[in-house]
Amino acid sequence: MKRTAVVTAGTAGIGLETALGLAAAEFSVTVVGRDADRGARAVDRINATSPAHPARFLSADLSALDEVRTLAARIASEHAAAGEPLSVLINNVGAMFPDRRDLSGVEASFVVNHLSPYLLTELLLPTLTAGAPSRVVNVTSGAVATAKRVFDAVEPPGGYYGFHWYGRAKLANLAYTLDLARRLDGTGVSVFAADPGGAATDMTNGTLLDPKIVSPALRLLWPLVRRKFERSTSGPASTAARPSITAATDGALTGRTGIVVGARSRPVAPLRTATDPRVADAVRRLSERYAPLTAT
Repeated sequence: MKRTAVVTAGTAGIGLETALGLAAAEFSVTVVGRDADRGARAVDRINATSPAHPARFLSADLSALDEVRTLAARIASEHAAAGEPLSVLINNVGAMFPDRRDLSGVEASFVVNHLSPYLLTELLLPTLTAGAPSRVVNVTSGAVATAKRVFDAVEPPGGYYGFHWYGRAKLANLAYTLDLARRLDGTGVSVFAADPGGAATDMTNGTLLDPKIVSPALRLLWPLVRRKFERSTSGPASTAARPSITAATDGALTGRTGIVVGARSRPVAPLRTATDPRVADAVRRLSERYAPLTAT
């Protein structure tokens, strides 16, 4: 039976390279993005490799939770109508904001990096379960290590620093990922996190050059911090995509779940905070409050 995969933010950068890798592994790939022109170019690039199945593009602004709900409903209904399993969902979407922004009254980094992939995954769980064995891959980041680890509210106390808030949203998503793996253990749906390490992408180009994205203490060391950022984002997107491709396709992971695939495409230990049930419970409460499965 044909294996299918959905890759969010799949029209460029790490997402597109992930889609190319899945197409090479003979998946029928759907890339999701908000720009139709970029989507068409991505599909053309994938199809130029003569994949076993042609790729396609679905338009959705993943920063808008109502559009996430619409996207999930479309994917679910299409798979049900075709009788095809959804084999892999890769939540590759991510964004870092140098200045604080709201999206429908919620801080933007938390929406894009956690609530959006959380909501899409939860809404597609019936489809993924019906098509099991299947896999969910959530793209994480080394920035989780810099995050404030309190989840009493969407926004942590203190000033806004884009890099740290990005890391906190990714930490929330990592805690959710590991908790979801526990919830789904035995269902045939395996859940993984993939750490791309770093690459030059639309998200990192420019944003990491602004010292205001880090806390005042790190600004005092900005030349050193900037050089670290530059080194960590100097690699190609094709290399950064390998952990996601491994998590989605590696036969050695069959039957396993709750694993973080590191930047060298091998399992690594997760940040301890992400394994704390209290953190998972707090993140779940925030997720259910700010991203309900049905629009209110």
